[in-house]
Amino acid sequence: MTDQTYKLIAMAIYMLAMLAIGWWAYRRTTDLDDYMLAGRDLKPGVAALSAGASDMSGWLLMGLPGAIYVSGLVEGWIAVGLTAGAWLNWKFVAPRLRSYTLVSNNSITVPSFLENRLKDRSRILRVVSGVIILVFFTFYVSSGMVAGGVFFESSFGSSYLVGMLIVAGVTIAYTLFGGFLAASYTDVVQGLMMLAALILVPLVGLGQVGGFGGMTDSLREINPDMLDPIAGGTAVGIISALAWGLGYFGQPHIIVRFMALRSPKDAVAGRRIGVGWMLLTVIGALMTALIGAAYFQQNNLTLSDPEAVFLELSLIFFHPLVAGFVLAAVLAAIMSTISSQLIVTSSALVEDLYKIVLKRDASPGSMVLLGRMGVLVVSVISILIAVSRNASILELVGFAWAGFGAAFGPTILLALFWRKLTTAGALTGMIAGAVTAFLWGTLEMPGILGDVYEIIPGFLINLLLTVIVSRVTFKPSAEIDAEFDDAVRISKGDGEPAATVPA
Repeated sequence: MTDQTYKLIAMAIYMLAMLAIGWWAYRRTTDLDDYMLAGRDLKPGVAALSAGASDMSGWLLMGLPGAIYVSGLVEGWIAVGLTAGAWLNWKFVAPRLRSYTLVSNNSITVPSFLENRLKDRSRILRVVSGVIILVFFTFYVSSGMVAGGVFFESSFGSSYLVGMLIVAGVTIAYTLFGGFLAASYTDVVQGLMMLAALILVPLVGLGQVGGFGGMTDSLREINPDMLDPIAGGTAVGIISALAWGLGYFGQPHIIVRFMALRSPKDAVAGRRIGVGWMLLTVIGALMTALIGAAYFQQNNLTLSDPEAVFLELSLIFFHPLVAGFVLAAVLAAIMSTISSQLIVTSSALVEDLYKIVLKRDASPGSMVLLGRMGVLVVSVISILIAVSRNASILELVGFAWAGFGAAFGPTILLALFWRKLTTAGALTGMIAGAVTAFLWGTLEMPGILGDVYEIIPGFLINLLLTVIVSRVTFKPSAEIDAEFDDAVRISKGDGEPAATVPA
């Protein structure tokens, strides 16, 4: 058999496994709570690996190694910021969000939680939140499909359109039928594949370049500052890279995993597994880049696309069948993010817009059907956008992380830890944060301000305006206070929800 055949066999096995998990999840999904949150019965290991896999996407196996391959360890500060942000998210947000969403009318989406937490009778907060999620994630999903098309084009020589449609079709199929449960369990498989690949490639690579000594000698020949995490960087640049960690608090497709945990106590095990996975994979990605640079230098080879360093090393080091599974890990990173985002956009469309704007409800079975239709609608729109292969879609990914972090990050934190948050404050801050991040990221900012990542001003302005407006508009509520106290108590593992005090 040819090398290409071996790789295609590995890819087919991976795709069939994802579809099988989707079918298994389909048979366990009966109502909207199952479809959107897996019945709040997610084990900590599943939640942790699912959050990590849906978070990292192709950036971990292609974007980060490519940046370090070109510029050295100075590009690693983003990984430091993300790891710290993930730890803080699991430590503080996960247990409180799990308990508070249950206390506040069993909220199953981020917008419904904000509405229930603040007792927003106007429902405008939920609609605005749903629209923000729907718009940004439609383009975010599309960017993942573009990445899938590019992957098949570069790895198998297929056309971009065929590759994109294969990735979109398989991901849509298991997400459409299996919902959140399928997305979560496929994420587990995909997360383990990513971990195995990012351990295997550096381990084999070290032997190829003469160990750590041979690697460092080669890297110093390429660039004496390559192993210096400060050289070539600026204070503003490093702070902006670290600020990526702020985005975690506002990413709907990540924090929804916390809402699906079996209990708040599971957040402890989830944090250890999730952050441990993240540390190992980030170190693996970093080592892959450095080993790749050393290997190509030692063998007088040229790498045309730095972001393909992981792919090229896997093809060089392994038998084509093994390389095929390593390549499947890259595809897994892309597909895990698409599936998670499809579920969140579907929930926003059905739970936060359809039911609210049209003022209609339906039977559990009908709501699941509507959820699946939501996945299909968002997928079709995303595919139509991805067909054009517009570079601006890919550029939107960086903005989307900042936009979600700036729009939802401070709002979620204050909703969980400050009882005086009001609807007016949350709405003002959310809109201001999103607008600030958008304008900062798209307009030419003068001088040093142009080097500041847009999540920093967006997050700070959201936080400031939310606190000011909330203090002006705050009115005591016995119902809100009772739920707040209930959420705090349950997050510490103290019993079940108590009856709330009527408004």
